[in-house]
Amino acid sequence: MIASALLAATLSGITGCGNGKKSGAVVPAIDPANMDVSVKPGNDFYSYVNGGWIRNNPLKPEYSRYGVFDKLANDNLDHIRTIVAEAAQMDQSQGTLSQKITTFYNLGMDSVRLNGQGAAPIAEDLAQIDAVADGKQLAAMIATLHKEGVFPYFVTYINADEKNSSMNVANLYQAGLGMGDRDYYTEQNEDMDAIREAYKAYVAKLFALVGYSAEQASEAVSAVLKIEGKVAEASYPRELLRDTEKNYNKINGAQWVAENGMLDWNTYFDVLGLNPADDIVVKQTGFFNDLASLLADVTLDEQKSYLKYNLIASAASFLSDDFINAVFDFHGRTMTGQEEMKPRWKRVLSTTDGALSEAIGKLYVERYFPASSKEKMIELVGNLKVALGQRIDALDWMSDATKAKAREKLAAFRVKIGYPDKWRNYDGLDVKDDSYWANVRRANIFDMEYMLSKVGKPVDRDEWLMSPQTVNAYYNPTTNEICFPAAILQPPLFNPDVDDAVNYGGIGVVIGHEMTHGFDDQGRNYDKDGNISDWWTAEDAERFTQRADVLVKQFDAIEVAPGVHANGAFTLGENIADQGGLLVSRQAYENSLPGGERPSPIDGFTDVQRFYIAYATLWAQNIRPEEVLRLTKIDPHSLGVNRVNATLRNIADFYTAFDISEGDSLYMAPENRVNIW
Repeated sequence: MIASALLAATLSGITGCGNGKKSGAVVPAIDPANMDVSVKPGNDFYSYVNGGWIRNNPLKPEYSRYGVFDKLANDNLDHIRTIVAEAAQMDQSQGTLSQKITTFYNLGMDSVRLNGQGAAPIAEDLAQIDAVADGKQLAAMIATLHKEGVFPYFVTYINADEKNSSMNVANLYQAGLGMGDRDYYTEQNEDMDAIREAYKAYVAKLFALVGYSAEQASEAVSAVLKIEGKVAEASYPRELLRDTEKNYNKINGAQWVAENGMLDWNTYFDVLGLNPADDIVVKQTGFFNDLASLLADVTLDEQKSYLKYNLIASAASFLSDDFINAVFDFHGRTMTGQEEMKPRWKRVLSTTDGALSEAIGKLYVERYFPASSKEKMIELVGNLKVALGQRIDALDWMSDATKAKAREKLAAFRVKIGYPDKWRNYDGLDVKDDSYWANVRRANIFDMEYMLSKVGKPVDRDEWLMSPQTVNAYYNPTTNEICFPAAILQPPLFNPDVDDAVNYGGIGVVIGHEMTHGFDDQGRNYDKDGNISDWWTAEDAERFTQRADVLVKQFDAIEVAPGVHANGAFTLGENIADQGGLLVSRQAYENSLPGGERPSPIDGFTDVQRFYIAYATLWAQNIRPEEVLRLTKIDPHSLGVNRVNATLRNIADFYTAFDISEGDSLYMAPENRVNIW
């Protein structure tokens, strides 16, 4: 997936726009104020294009990172806020969608009521954990928490069977780390020591807020860190999580119950409503087996403390201000460098949108997205598919046999634009005037039961995995589909008032990015039907790996902070997709030129220069040092500056466009460059 992704309506030949400068653009194609022309493009293209934007958009205290996509998402909240305000003026009869939206939002906004309730909304759940007396009850409690959206130890989800993609199967996936990544527990240095000490204080604060004495809280902290340390020790590193085959382990449930003693699996599956005799996919077998051994010296009381912490931490953002402030102090200030919390209305609006996403999405589409845009986007995606097919045919490192399979997969791409044809039904979600957390919990249960109901049934290939109002996009390998929600249809990704070179450099690249994910280091392991299948010749697979390894080493060499390097293996899929998106969209733009005739320069820039400037514009951002370090650990996307400078260094056409030569900082000798797709 692209960090924030794509979409838009159409380019040349689709919008009917010519290649000349368009008059009356509300948003300029390329704003000179966003650039810093004092920087030589061959030395730092990112700063050359975005230096002005970076100066003019300093980080506000509520942000740890603020870039073009963050601005789009923030602006989009105003649209959603309008929809929620309108819902408040509609029928408020219990059970109507307008009542559900309004009640959910209003409870989150009622700080007086939340502060009066304190920890009361989770008191009963904590008491139920306290009452756990044996392993059977422990397994039942873990399953109950999982149904409520609280995930100690691991996550269970329903997804297409990756080797039988037409059917859904239950999957078990490693989880359970409060700091999010194993490195926060295993790395030994001063920075990590400081974060761990802050984390201990945070865990202690949460227990104090639910009534624990200092001594009791200290004991609970020890239990939590003991267990999370074991979870971290057993966890696969993030690079290994990208290995498709190693993360697919299908086993009969009865056999799994007999072989893995981590918990009473029969009870766990029964509480979730799953049949223990059915097949399951254990994503990381080693994690579950190792953790079963590591938990041998953990007491029942320690496990209960760990479960309580997971519950409190999951609910804390929806309780009183003292809980919310504790969450922000650690996850905001310490982990990301954020100076101030986002205003309550933004936080509550995001939660409301998450709980009732397609209900709000339907209203969003009616107001902000004309149905005609779907047709335009389908045509545009078709243009990009043609270009990708041409690039596949022209590859000098791939055999004809593998090319034929790649073209089959490309031809089978499913395309989802704007919004689903069928909207989800929310009749089963009860939103009450009791507490904010109670409604969040019920929404979590509603979603989990919806997902669990799919097990053993055919995959619904028409289902969407993102709401229309999400500023993002995705490629899903098991359905071989690319999806572009409506909210991405706005400048600078797509601007109907500007020249085509800019639109191809923006939305065109992002479309190409999502398409290329079907052929990145993970996507290439799935066939046209979405099944894990080796459709490559051995020689072609080796040549792909050789090229990918060059890209890995290029990004590994980038120092993102003093002594800290980017992770080329972890970000490989996104880096391949960024490069592929650029190459495919450049091809599509060339295809669009009538008779191959070059348009005249605009504002002193050739069309090819404008293409690359438009691409670089997408990744403008300011970011705090703490967030750089955090994202380097958890985000498979490279930092914005590297999505520009490091990616463009491999593209010969970019050198020509800006007359980059030896001696320029971005120059890379041709023999060291690599193109994959």
